[in-house]
Amino acid sequence: MECVFGLVGDGFTLIAGDTSAVQSIVVQKTSEDKIMILDSHKLLGASGESGDRVQFTEYIQKNVHLYQFRNGIPLSTAATANFTRGELATALRKNPYSVNLLLAGFDKDVGPSLYYIDYIATLHKVDKVAFGYGAYFALSMMDRYYHKGMSVEEAIEFADKCILEIRSRLIVAPPNFVIKIVDKDGAREYGWRKTIEDASEPPAAELLPAVEVQS
Repeated sequence: MECVFGLVGDGFTLIAGDTSAVQSIVVQKTSEDKIMILDSHKLLGASGESGDRVQFTEYIQKNVHLYQFRNGIPLSTAATANFTRGELATALRKNPYSVNLLLAGFDKDVGPSLYYIDYIATLHKVDKVAFGYGAYFALSMMDRYYHKGMSVEEAIEFADKCILEIRSRLIVAPPNFVIKIVDKDGAREYGWRKTIEDASEPPAAELLPAVEVQS
């Protein structure tokens, strides 16, 4: 029941995503950060199978860094989006990745931008978008409340509305979300929206004593 959504505001792009790692009917953890900081001015939000999501996003991140090391300049957001789409398209004909992506970035000559890239290598530049089961509710909220030129405060308030709607309406709703922003000052984490914490291992003193088996 994943959900990742994003929007472009006045001079920034915001991405919010759930933080649940799930296998079948089991929630393995609720603190999985699915929004990667690609470089100083780019974010990559992902949803999909855990193995594909982690492997592919790390592959893109390392290649973006490699390009900058080799050429001395970073890839633009548009170039990164097209590179990512190309890698997905190539893999689609060999060993496809089950992963959907939101690429957010800020370029000096372009400003903020947001790209939708799905698992079959479809690429679109958008102002607002959402993935996952939560998208049914996030997109309807966007249709009603989103407008171009949102301030950071308005965007955060709007993201909180989307998260509340997802938690209220989705039958198996993710409990925790993380919000990240990229603007002229760079890509950064804004904050978390938590309702539960992952259970930690009990200290040694609280562990049950071993039971001796009588022979």
